[in-house]
Amino acid sequence: MILHYDVIVIGGGHAGCEAAAASARMGARTCLVTMDMNKIAQMSCNPAVGGIAKGQIVREIDALGGHMGLVTDKTAIQFRMLNRSKGPAVWSPRAQCDRGKFIWQWRTVLDHTDGLDIWQDQAEELIVEHGSAAGVRTVWGVELRARCVVLTAGTFLNGLLHIGRKQLPGGRIAEPAVERLTESITRHGVTAGRMKTGTPVRIDRRSVHFEDMEIQKGEHDFHGFSFMSEGRPLEQLPCWTCYTNPDVHATLRAGLADSPLYNGQIQSIGPRYCPSIETKLVTFPDKQQHPLFLEPEGEDTNEMYLNGFSSSMPMDVQINALRHIPALRDAKVYRPGYAIEYDFFDPTQLRHTLESKVIPGLFLAGQVNGTTGYEEAAGQGLIAGVNAALRCAGGEPFTLARDEAYIGVLIDDLVTKGVDEPYRMFTSRAEYRILLRQDDADARLTERAYRLGLATRERYDWWMQKKEAVKTIEDFCATASVKPRDINSALEALGTTPLREGCRIADLVARPQLTLNNLSDILPELKQALKSLPNREEEITEAAEIKMKYKGYIERERLVAEKMHRLENIKIRGHFRYSEMQQLSTEARQKLEKIDPETLAQASRIPGVSPSDINIMLVLMKR
Repeated sequence: MILHYDVIVIGGGHAGCEAAAASARMGARTCLVTMDMNKIAQMSCNPAVGGIAKGQIVREIDALGGHMGLVTDKTAIQFRMLNRSKGPAVWSPRAQCDRGKFIWQWRTVLDHTDGLDIWQDQAEELIVEHGSAAGVRTVWGVELRARCVVLTAGTFLNGLLHIGRKQLPGGRIAEPAVERLTESITRHGVTAGRMKTGTPVRIDRRSVHFEDMEIQKGEHDFHGFSFMSEGRPLEQLPCWTCYTNPDVHATLRAGLADSPLYNGQIQSIGPRYCPSIETKLVTFPDKQQHPLFLEPEGEDTNEMYLNGFSSSMPMDVQINALRHIPALRDAKVYRPGYAIEYDFFDPTQLRHTLESKVIPGLFLAGQVNGTTGYEEAAGQGLIAGVNAALRCAGGEPFTLARDEAYIGVLIDDLVTKGVDEPYRMFTSRAEYRILLRQDDADARLTERAYRLGLATRERYDWWMQKKEAVKTIEDFCATASVKPRDINSALEALGTTPLREGCRIADLVARPQLTLNNLSDILPELKQALKSLPNREEEITEAAEIKMKYKGYIERERLVAEKMHRLENIKIRGHFRYSEMQQLSTEARQKLEKIDPETLAQASRIPGVSPSDINIMLVLMKR
């Protein structure tokens, strides 16, 4: 049987779902191929979305018209805004989700996406004709033809599961690995490698002594992930914290000889920033305890996730160690933690559109590019799906710059620097993070997404209304004046210096102790201005306040970004034969030859390319 489409997406995880939905919204006839339609967007590890920098990515996906934010808000069972004690540049939303409801909410989205078919099958071979991707063949002998293929296979490519010395092929526990697909790609010159990740035990909440744990409640304010959110409809549940202890550590150390990480069984590199419990013991031998977080998996299940206890130790070692924790002394386990090794492809062989430089028409997104995390995968998936659809339609490529989005930082890091371990996004990776806040993702991206045909008219109108309202508040605060006699006593009560002369409200907002809300309790005209907002008063007030309070920092960072754009606008691909440029260092020649950067700015970010190498290229280009 032969089926024909514009775009085929392989894999129904977070990258695949966003890729398929985006491609179809862009007008491409799209087919999502997944091994199990009942596990769409499965949360293979923690049933949580967001976190430091990751939450910003989800906000960007939402601002672009993607679905992860909406699905998260509809299935969240606990929400928190992280980094509240720091500046808004690093505030990051995080939500615990109902694992089962998250799957079915995503399934509903895909089922109601026009132009999108779902085919339950397993891709076995990439079809390449005349040097370009032309479709895939499945294990059931079906041939799916398309002008573009988006591969989002997660951890399934030659996946190998480890629990102690036991090894089984698999992409997730109890799910088969995908064999031969990697080889059908690498035979055309694409470079592959191996990586490793893992997951913790799942515990029966009925066996937990919660009286020996600390409760961690969520927040109930207006914040969410989607700018179109209607709130969180599910019951909001607490998480719980406890700690390991020396007895736990002694039990784990006694079993290290059977650990796949330390007996030579696993050779690949795991995520540095999400280490297994056994790695924590080896890396930090003097620490007497490590924090653990017990998190619910859903509204209606007893299954709980033990964050911080990822492990591939033998089952009996894991369970015996857990039972040395007072709160878990009677713990019953649904399944043990395990490690998984899987194939990935060198992301420096990709363009910023996530299209392969080696096989035109093949796009790669998610863990197959060496990343880790649902959010990183979803962001890549959306960009890959959009560009696959654009390639079919003959449109201009869609990319995001480093000062436009964390997604832009992520992709630029991948294609420019490559990976030597599973890549995770952090705010520290973004040099323009004050421009990439979670609160202003819609300001950065929604209008552009609407012009592209990615965001809906409803979303665009919603943003334009907010944009006008924010400006109204800014203009009011920039013009409304305040006299010392009207406010000084209140200022002193709030712990800030009284005025010597009149000033604008905007000048007061810049003070750390003052906010639009506490000023509105003092200034009736400000309160009236805020109450006159058509909707979303809290969201709009916060957005306006951040813009006023950090105006100087924002403008300064924007100037730096604009200076960097000079190098971004200097195209160098095809201009140099790097191997013949003896003026450059040997390392620079080798790196530039391999990556073949599009712009001089991209070249400047390649490890091993020095400022003097960049200056040499500028001179040779007579710039």
